[in-house]
Amino acid sequence: MGLQADSALESILLFPIHLLVWLYSFLSFLPWYYITGAGQRKALSSRIKARSTSGCAEGPYRSVDHFDCLAKEDIPGKDTLDKLFEHAVQRFGEDDCLGTREILSEENEIQPSGKVFKKLILGEYRWLSYNKMDSVVSQFGSGLAALGQQPKSTIAIFCETRAEWMITAQACFRFNFPLVTFYATLGEDAITFGLNETGVTHLVTSVELLETKLKHVLPNTPKLKHVIYVDQKKVSTEGYPAGVSIHSMQTVLDLGSLPENLERAIVKPKPCDLAVVMYTSGSTGRPKGVMIVHRNLIAGMTGQCERIPGLGPHDTYIAYLPLAHVLEMTAEISCVTYGCRIGYSSPQTLSDQSTKIKRGSKGDSSVLRPTLMAAVPEIMDRINKNVMSKVQEMSFIQKTLFTLGYKYKLEQIKRGYDAPLCNALLFGKVKKLLGGRVRMMLSGGAPLSSATQRFMNVCFCCPVGQGYGLTETCGAGTITEVADISTGRVGAPLICCEVRLRDWAEGGYTSKDEPNPRGEILIGGPNVTMGYYRNESNDQDFFVDEKGQRWFCTGDVGEIYPDGCLQIVDRKKDLVKLQAGEYVSLGKVESALKNCPLIDNICAYANSEQNYVISFVVPNQKQLMAMAKLRSIVGTWEEICTHPDMEREVLKAIKVVATNIKLQRFEIPVKVHLSPEAWTPETGLVTDAFKLKRKELKNHYLHHIERMYGGK
Repeated sequence: MGLQADSALESILLFPIHLLVWLYSFLSFLPWYYITGAGQRKALSSRIKARSTSGCAEGPYRSVDHFDCLAKEDIPGKDTLDKLFEHAVQRFGEDDCLGTREILSEENEIQPSGKVFKKLILGEYRWLSYNKMDSVVSQFGSGLAALGQQPKSTIAIFCETRAEWMITAQACFRFNFPLVTFYATLGEDAITFGLNETGVTHLVTSVELLETKLKHVLPNTPKLKHVIYVDQKKVSTEGYPAGVSIHSMQTVLDLGSLPENLERAIVKPKPCDLAVVMYTSGSTGRPKGVMIVHRNLIAGMTGQCERIPGLGPHDTYIAYLPLAHVLEMTAEISCVTYGCRIGYSSPQTLSDQSTKIKRGSKGDSSVLRPTLMAAVPEIMDRINKNVMSKVQEMSFIQKTLFTLGYKYKLEQIKRGYDAPLCNALLFGKVKKLLGGRVRMMLSGGAPLSSATQRFMNVCFCCPVGQGYGLTETCGAGTITEVADISTGRVGAPLICCEVRLRDWAEGGYTSKDEPNPRGEILIGGPNVTMGYYRNESNDQDFFVDEKGQRWFCTGDVGEIYPDGCLQIVDRKKDLVKLQAGEYVSLGKVESALKNCPLIDNICAYANSEQNYVISFVVPNQKQLMAMAKLRSIVGTWEEICTHPDMEREVLKAIKVVATNIKLQRFEIPVKVHLSPEAWTPETGLVTDAFKLKRKELKNHYLHHIERMYGGK
């Protein structure tokens, strides 16, 4: 009776609001529709974006905007990375290029648990102009040459995302030093392997990585002679191998500014010269170094930039993803090429609520106010859950208004329209979490759920371009167009490449599938790289067709829609055959169950000798603690995670979500282990792009796998 009364009261309170919304929509729709060109945008969304060049269902599929031939370069004659930068310096000389926030002070903040967190108080961004950066690049390259670095000989960078990383890269491109890149979170064994495999003699790093990781690596890398650290600090040289010289970046710049070194002849790179050997952190096995030549990167960036309308000097890009990831590296080089400002950040300082930002002070987004940003789905999922948990803490009226506005705008967006009044009244505050000016976000690294994509569209009032590409294709493959209102797809092939499908009968995917052709995705074009450094798997993963075009076999399974857009539906390595013969796609299960509010991250696991799926889950702490309180379960976070009742509750929630999303019965995890520790690149359980490392996760949770499968 009480519930019915509350519902009736809610309806009475909301009736005038619904009436006002209807009246506003009725009066404003036609003027808004014609002024903003909404009709043209809808037409662009539904247009054919790519079609098969062969007329066959398997393709190859090519963008209709560059159907006659694939694009190789965007700026005529600029066919190497050093030429692109020189072109940018000529055009944007005194404009801001790279920005870094000043650290004013550091404080230790003691948590209720007794843990000590380091908090930063940061100042304004300090900027290097294009002209100043050009000068620093020349001096640093000359300094490296004076230290014995030879053209066409590899040089390594093992450093966090910061301005000095991009300065080093541009110096290497200019002086034809192929750059070997490593993720800052890569393990010591992987770094040792990569340094020895490429035989580098010079390495650029930061003081923190030098002292915490490289110090243990250097005794095992006999060819490495010079280490340059980029920080403005003094480093003790004690404890390092006798044959290794340690230099500051400033020392190398001073050396490079000497007239005899600045006037040294430069061996300019050619389009076919090696630009980067990019070591992928990889979800399995040893890291592989992908060999990327200048023309590969030029082609890939040409395709990517074509999907970002209006890219230019009015844009500000916030850089915080790992620069050793191809998505971030190409995004930043593209921004430099087109005159955008790049402000450096980190996941720990990105927003006002970030872990290293002192309460009451501003995060990087609030100060920089970017217009463009890239993100991996894991970060967007986190933003989504944080905002929605704050909504749950609102008063009844506030929560009701937010929900009403959210649903109204969501329906408008699905139709290809917008809700300017909702943007102004409801979502302005949410939008300010990322500075308030973001006009486009680009998601890559893993599939983005439809729910999270719609959330970002609604609350941050900007399109989210979902992209698909790999290190082996310079990060280029497909990107959704800004006008495309669909979700769950990764867009049509970029103008620099084409996509075709190869039947995978074992997995049940063929070009004859209904309603759309499916199969393993192959990407071909000038952006396809030269293979792996000294690796025997090149013949399996890369091939050249009868026309001389290079192709890469991705191992991902895709479906192509009638408008030429691609959807990722599976991964060959993620497919497991259960004892009863059913095939389970672990990636599909994980993608579906991430929609559960209790789950922050999930890894599904299946053993072919068993007949059911199990899972490891990183639970959402706020949601699980609230549920524990309701069940009168008390204890530390670790105790709550290991409580059998909590496992049962999470399994119930999983089954509800799985049933709603229509997973098959055999796809739904039957048992679960709750992990109190988050999976971060530092733990070694996920890559820097937050992709699951299945082998490492299996080894880490081996005891729990045995328990859940009845072994213990």
